[in-house]
Amino acid sequence: MEITDVQAIPLAHSLPDGHGLGDARGFGTDRGTTLVRLETDDGTVGWGEAFAPGPMATATIETMFADDVVGMDPFEVESLAEASYTDPYHFGGDVVVQSAVSAIDVACWDIIGKSVGRPIHRLLGGTRCEELTPYASTMYFTEADRPIAEPIREAVEEGFTAAKIKIGAGLESDVERVRTAREIMGDDTDLMVDMNGNYRPHQAVKSARAIEEYDVAWIEEPVPPENRSGYRELRGKIDVPIAAGEAHYGRFEFKELIDDRTVDIVQPNLGRCGGLSEARLIAGMASTENVAVRPHIWNSAVGMAAAVQFGASISSYPHTRNVPEPMVIEFDRSENPLRSELLETPFDPTGGTIDVPQSPGLGIEIDHNALERYRAD
Repeated sequence: MEITDVQAIPLAHSLPDGHGLGDARGFGTDRGTTLVRLETDDGTVGWGEAFAPGPMATATIETMFADDVVGMDPFEVESLAEASYTDPYHFGGDVVVQSAVSAIDVACWDIIGKSVGRPIHRLLGGTRCEELTPYASTMYFTEADRPIAEPIREAVEEGFTAAKIKIGAGLESDVERVRTAREIMGDDTDLMVDMNGNYRPHQAVKSARAIEEYDVAWIEEPVPPENRSGYRELRGKIDVPIAAGEAHYGRFEFKELIDDRTVDIVQPNLGRCGGLSEARLIAGMASTENVAVRPHIWNSAVGMAAAVQFGASISSYPHTRNVPEPMVIEFDRSENPLRSELLETPFDPTGGTIDVPQSPGLGIEIDHNALERYRAD
């Protein structure tokens, strides 16, 4: 079997003016990503996602990878990420390069799964897994006036038993948002917060201590991703677990996060970290330091599918029969048709669980009408 065709397909969707949403760093109105479609000589098609803007991802795939990928045996996929660090030399750690590698890697795994008749989570060494627990990624900062309680109330009504909210705009705002979320969700739920790297270490410490009484499961990106010394400073000053990884790419950056337990939870994005091959390696490194793995997801439905398959494969080490903190999967609750309309059977998180596809490969079927509707090329 060999790959005969590589296509990069940029997708985009824009929110109406005045309806931007985001985090403590600012608002955004555009959602965009790039899909990769691989086809083999026997007609098998695999899908992957480069979580990067279309023009950059497409150019990178077409100029740096397409010639080498055509003629490649998809079963050789695990050599792809490693080769990206050495050829092209000096460019392998770039986010766009790693995003391109991620898309090709996931598409290869999709082909492999279809070829052997197994879902990817079984190929990655996981046992059969039927469902996971989704957490609502919600309570964004918004341009339009909206009561901060409204999105959390909607999540609870949909059946979510866990949620992650945006904070990081100042101590008073942080406390109000966390208190509001906890009051609506109740005590028997998991509540996480995301500062999106908007604080200096002393500001993050002050906020963490102020919200600790609300039983926060983790604080995500309390300082900027490049501020490694800031993460190390926080480790000895706050008791709430620290999570990071959505802005890190490849095994070497994740090794730095994992070594000496810089963070308690790593969050590889399957559209950026190097794909399923690198994510599996990252999960292995994390387990050696007893660091948890929870994939980051703000992607299209293809990236969501990759993350669900990966999440279903992750070992519960060191737990055995009793698992105090089961695997949770992020589910963005903002408007995003690239996630909600792109599949023949969209993922449905309502009711407190999300099904893990059991069909071969990623276990998804692309809605080609929706694909054409959101193409940006």
